[in-house]
Amino acid sequence: MNAVVADSGTGALRRVLQGTEGFATVVELVPWAGEMADARGQKPLGLAAALAGDTRVTALSVTDNAGGHARLAPHAPAEALGRLGHDVIVHVACRDRNRNALQSLGWDLLGRSLTTVLAISGDYPVEGYQGLARPVFDLDSVGLLALYRELGAVASQRASQDDPAVDPDAHRFFLGCAVDPFKRLEEDLIPQYLKLGLKVRAGADYAITQVGYDARRQHELLRWMQRTGIDLPIVANAYILDRGVARAFHAGRVPGCIVSDDLLTVVEAQAGSPDKGRSFFLEFAAKQLIVARGLGFRGIYLSGHRDAAEIGRILEIAESHDAADWRSVVGDVSWPEPGAFHAFGRDADGLASEEPDRWYVASRDRRSKARDGRAATLGYRVNRLAHQRVFEPGSAGFRTWASLYRRVERAHLEKPLHVLEQAVKVPLYDCRDCGDCSLPDVAYLCPESHCQKNQRNGPCGGAHDGMCEVPGHACIWANAYRRLKAYGEELAMLDRPPVVQDNELRRTSAWANTFLGRDHYGRRASSAVEEPAGAARRPAS
Repeated sequence: MNAVVADSGTGALRRVLQGTEGFATVVELVPWAGEMADARGQKPLGLAAALAGDTRVTALSVTDNAGGHARLAPHAPAEALGRLGHDVIVHVACRDRNRNALQSLGWDLLGRSLTTVLAISGDYPVEGYQGLARPVFDLDSVGLLALYRELGAVASQRASQDDPAVDPDAHRFFLGCAVDPFKRLEEDLIPQYLKLGLKVRAGADYAITQVGYDARRQHELLRWMQRTGIDLPIVANAYILDRGVARAFHAGRVPGCIVSDDLLTVVEAQAGSPDKGRSFFLEFAAKQLIVARGLGFRGIYLSGHRDAAEIGRILEIAESHDAADWRSVVGDVSWPEPGAFHAFGRDADGLASEEPDRWYVASRDRRSKARDGRAATLGYRVNRLAHQRVFEPGSAGFRTWASLYRRVERAHLEKPLHVLEQAVKVPLYDCRDCGDCSLPDVAYLCPESHCQKNQRNGPCGGAHDGMCEVPGHACIWANAYRRLKAYGEELAMLDRPPVVQDNELRRTSAWANTFLGRDHYGRRASSAVEEPAGAARRPAS
């Protein structure tokens, strides 16, 4: 027998993930469309009540308008779950709130002692009152992590000043983030790894993976983290399938969640059994837990369930399995997409070897980058040259233009130059005149006009095969990766502090704001917040 978890109750997830022993079990709860007393809440609240006191369950997790559907705000059921004795993760999505609303929510969560948070950008809206809701995405998940890290630090400091005996962690967020290791293409997958590193620097304390069914890709994530020095406890995701969900995942109707053709074939066959595949699907989830634990994940995130009995059955199966024999079921939970990219080689068990994949290594040598030069178009090459000669701080061109813009502003002649700027940038970049330009951050692709979520700190988790979760749009971060790889710069694309756009600069000259130090680069250079050496320097992209 093998215990699944070694802790439960308030603060349990933090204790397990920050400790050196124990394996966490997190159970997802999805709020309903209605108030707390609505009858539709009886099932999820009944699940929570049935799991209360079960020491195998470390925490419950409450989603925030998952899938872009409007539901009860997560902090309301989270408080009710806390009263039942559960530790609770509150999801906070950026989709529906600007930065002030996120900050207000942060204070509210701290005041309610709901300090374990999963910070996500959120799925694109799919509905709304009398029409489709307009998404916000004023901050992304990276900016949200940075904001809540600061809020928690301030709250903890103030609490300590009021009472020196207070536990500072009680007033500080325990911040989680998401990562998707199941992307099929290199240009989708590697940026996910790179963004995880940026999330850690922004304040993430733990991570939860996206839904996926490929043990080798899970193992590759851990290999990458070890190789790049990302020291972060990470929880694997196990969504309990049924026929309808598997079909939806396979059809791409749920952003970032993929079921391969081969797995769907198995699901369809099992769903034809007398119990509609229920026993198989529970055993499948239990095997995911067994493999995740064996690989070195610090916990399992169980979602897609229907009742507490299912959770209990999954844990019973996992507990009955010899922990040392986890490799025997790796093949049962490995259902890769055909043609999937791999950053690491394949070992004898069908998992990731310690050494990088030889084809991936070969693709990064100088001759291969030369062959990939087609990704570096003439326009991009001109942009790089212009940046180096004019927009790079410290260059002669930068000093000249900064001096010019200072004289122009003293003479109040900004408007003609702003018109000229837009005449250049609108046809070249589809510029939206945000005034706080991130073109150099994204290989001269505009996130304001070409990213449906205005992601300035790496890709969200919804892209698939280089395309955005919003149909008809390419993922600009996949395109940026291809451009940068031609120059051998792709792995450094997010080696910088988080970018937070200043909306006060809208409809003002981004060139003037750059040369006069008013944009996010200038704020970064003059900020008193500690940042890595050279952080104020623009990336050479």
